[in-house]
Amino acid sequence: MSTDRKIIIAVDGYSSCGKSTFAKAIAARLGYIFIDTGAMYRAVTLHALDRGAIRSGVVDEEAVCRLLDCIDISFRYNPERGASDIYVDGGLAEGRIRSLEVSNCVSAVSAIAAVRAKLVAMQQEMGRRRGVVMDGRDIGTAVFPDAELKLFMTADPAVRARRRYDELRAKGQEVSLEEIERNVVERDRADTTRTVSPLRRADDAIVLDNSHMTVDEQMEWFMEKYRAAVGK
Repeated sequence: MSTDRKIIIAVDGYSSCGKSTFAKAIAARLGYIFIDTGAMYRAVTLHALDRGAIRSGVVDEEAVCRLLDCIDISFRYNPERGASDIYVDGGLAEGRIRSLEVSNCVSAVSAIAAVRAKLVAMQQEMGRRRGVVMDGRDIGTAVFPDAELKLFMTADPAVRARRRYDELRAKGQEVSLEEIERNVVERDRADTTRTVSPLRRADDAIVLDNSHMTVDEQMEWFMEKYRAAVGK
C-alpha cells in the first residue's frame, strides 16, 4: 500500500472538544485541506439571525429554508492565522459565528433537514479529491461514511465548558462559566437527540478522550492511527 496516497480523515465529536483546532493541526502536519463544517452551520445560523429568521432564540424553520438559496459561504486563507477564515455573503464572519448567540441557536439550525442536505452536498464536493481533514458532528456517519480514518473526540463536559469560557474571554466577550456549562450540556442533548443525522460515533471510529491530554500528546496519538490507516 502506498504511503503517499491521500485519504479522507473525519473528525467528529462533542462541542468544545477542540475538534477544529485538532483538525487544523492534522491538516497542517499532513499538508491536507482543512474544512471546518461546524463553521458552515454557524454561518447559516448567523445568516438567519441577521435576516430575522431567528428571533429571541426561536428558529423559524421555514424562514431559514427560504434563505438557503441566497446564502454564500466561502473560505479564504488568512496568512496571519495560518488558517482559513469563513466569509458569509462576502463579509468576514470568523469572529461573529463564534458568539454565544450563535452557539445557542446552531444546534436547532443544524437539525433542519434542508440545511443539512445543502451543506452535506457542499462538503462532499469539497472532499471529492480526498486529501481532506473535515470536522463536525456527522462526517464519519453521513458526509463521508467511507472515510479511511474516523476519529470521535470527547472530553468531560466541565473541561469543555472551561475551554470554551477561556476562548471567549480571550476574545473579550463577557460570559459566565455557568452559562457556558449550560450551553455545553444543552448542545450535547440537542446534537445527540435530533431527528436528522444525530451525533453518534461511527462503528469504525476511534475514540479520543482528550480531557487530560496536551496538544502534543493528541498529535502523537493521532500519528500512530494515521500510519496504520495508510499502511506506513
